[in-house]
Amino acid sequence: MYDVIIIGAGVVGCAVARELSRYEVKACVIDKCEDVCSGTTKANSAIVHAGYDAAEGSLMAKLNVKGNQLMGELSKELDFPFKRNGSLVVCVNKEEMPRLEALYERGAANGVKGLQILSKEEVKKMEPNITDEVEGALYAPSAGIVCPFNLTIALAENANANGVEFKFNTEVIDITKKNDIYQLQTNGEMIETKYVVNAAGVHAGEIHSFVSRKKYKITPRRGDYFLLDKSVGDYVSKTIFTLPTKFGKGVVVAPTVHGNLIVGPTAIDIEDKEGTNTTKEGLEELIKKVGISVKGVPIKQVITSFSGLRAHEEGHEFIIEELEDSKGFINVLGIESPGLTSAPAIGIMVADLLRDLNHLSKKENFISKRKGILDPSTLTMEERNELIQKNNTYGNIICRCEMISEGEIIDAIRRPLGARSLDGIKRRVRAGSGRCQAGFCTPRTLEIMVRELGIPMEEITKSGGKSYIVMGHSKETI
Repeated sequence: MYDVIIIGAGVVGCAVARELSRYEVKACVIDKCEDVCSGTTKANSAIVHAGYDAAEGSLMAKLNVKGNQLMGELSKELDFPFKRNGSLVVCVNKEEMPRLEALYERGAANGVKGLQILSKEEVKKMEPNITDEVEGALYAPSAGIVCPFNLTIALAENANANGVEFKFNTEVIDITKKNDIYQLQTNGEMIETKYVVNAAGVHAGEIHSFVSRKKYKITPRRGDYFLLDKSVGDYVSKTIFTLPTKFGKGVVVAPTVHGNLIVGPTAIDIEDKEGTNTTKEGLEELIKKVGISVKGVPIKQVITSFSGLRAHEEGHEFIIEELEDSKGFINVLGIESPGLTSAPAIGIMVADLLRDLNHLSKKENFISKRKGILDPSTLTMEERNELIQKNNTYGNIICRCEMISEGEIIDAIRRPLGARSLDGIKRRVRAGSGRCQAGFCTPRTLEIMVRELGIPMEEITKSGGKSYIVMGHSKETI
C-alpha cells in the first residue's frame, strides 16, 4: 500500500517525485520502460524556453516562466549541466514583423524578463551565420539549454535518496477503485495506493480513461532531429527559432550543453504511440527548412538522427487537476513543449496539491543536494593524475570519441537507479554518444556490464525489452 503512485518516469514524473519526497509520504514511481527518461524526455530539443510563446494567462505560460526561473538553482543543487545561452526568434519577412512584436508583447505579459527586438544589424553582429534574409529578431536572454537525461536522472536519484521507490518494466494495464483505494493492475503485480499521479506522456489519455467518463485525445506529434558533430558545435551560440506556427516553434538550430549542434524538430501527427522511427520525408523536411533561419548549416557533419513524440492535447494546454469523478486521481497530461522547461514548476504544483489533499508534513531530514557522476575532464591535470593513482579505472578510456573512462561507466552502473542497458550508460555518461556512435566502445562497455551486473552478455540490452545486443557465442548453435 502506497500513499502515492506516480505513473511515468519521465522528467515530469521525476520532478513530481522529487518535490513530493520533501514530505513524509510512501511514494513510488512506476514506468513500463527499463529506465527513467525513456519516452518523450529522451528525445527533444533540450531547450529551456523563456516563456514568450504560450498564450497569455495560460497554465502553460505560468509554469514555463516559473520553470525557467527555477532551472539555474536546481542545476546547482542537483549537479546537472545547464546554460543560459539566450534565444533568437528570427523574422525574414518585413510583413511579419508585427507578429514578432506581438510575441514580444505576449512574453512581457507572461513575465519574461529582458526581451528585446533586435534590428537586422544587431542580429548579424550577435550571430554571423544567421540568414542574410533576416529583418529582425526577438532576443530572450533568459532562454537556455540543458541535458534532459542528466536533469531527469538527477531528479530521480534525489527522490530515491529521499525514500521514493522506483519500479521499472512495470506497465499499468488496468485501474480500479475500491473504498477510496486505487488498485493498479500491472503486467507483474497488483499495486494499491491512495492517490495516483498520471504523468504517462503520450499514454496519459489511456491511463485517464481507466477511471473517468471524460475522455482526452492525446495525439503523438513526431519530431525528427539531426545531431551534428562537436566540430561544428559553435556554429551558433544562441538557440535560433523561426516565427512559430500552430504546429510549434519551427525548425530550431541550437548548441547543446555537451558541445554538439542540434537541428529540428519536424511536427508530424501520427497514430502510433511508439512510432519513434525517423523517416526520409521528415529528414528531408529538416534539410529544406533549416536554411530559413541559419545559412550554410553543415548538415554533412551529422553523426546521428532520431525522433521523439510530443503528447499533444487538442486544447494545447497543460491539464493538471484532480478528477471530479475520481477523487485522488491527478492528471498531468498534455505536457508537450515547453514541458521540459516547466517540469520543476509542475513538480512543485502537483506536490503542493498532494500535500493539501493528504495532509502531509515536511520531512525533517530532506536531502536537497545530489552529486552527479564525476567528470574527469573538469579536473586539472594534477587532479586527474591523482584520481588515476587512487583508482586506475579512470585512466582506462573506453569511449574514445567522448573520452569516457571505465571509472565513469562503473559509477553509472553502481549509482542509485543505476544503468542496466547500453542506452542507460549512454544517458548517464555519454559513452557511445560521439562520432562513431558506439561502434568502437560497445564491446568494451558490454564486458564492464557483465562484470559489474553479474549477468551473461546475452542478457544485456540496448534499451530494455528484447533489444539484445549479443545472441550467443561464435561457433555455438544459436
